[in-house]
Amino acid sequence: MLSRAFKSGNSIAVRIPQEIGVVDAPGDVEIERVGDSILIRLVNGQSLASVGVKFSAFPQGFMADGRDFHDEQERET
Repeated sequence: MLSRAFKSGNSIAVRIPQEIGVVDAPGDVEIERVGDSILIRLVNGQSLASVGVKFSAFPQGFMADGRDFHDEQERET
């Protein structure tokens, strides 16, 4: 399938036919150049909105005693 690149403001744009499109509606995509190819990946719309649900999955007494701290060891250079 062929398409044509065109200038849109200060960017180069390419119209992607619906049959091979990666999104159904406007949204974020990640674009990466790999050699002579351009990869377009859908960005998962993850946000912190559901972080409370994840934290609520921890047991009631989780880390009630805090964290264990260890003495730092000297590293060899």
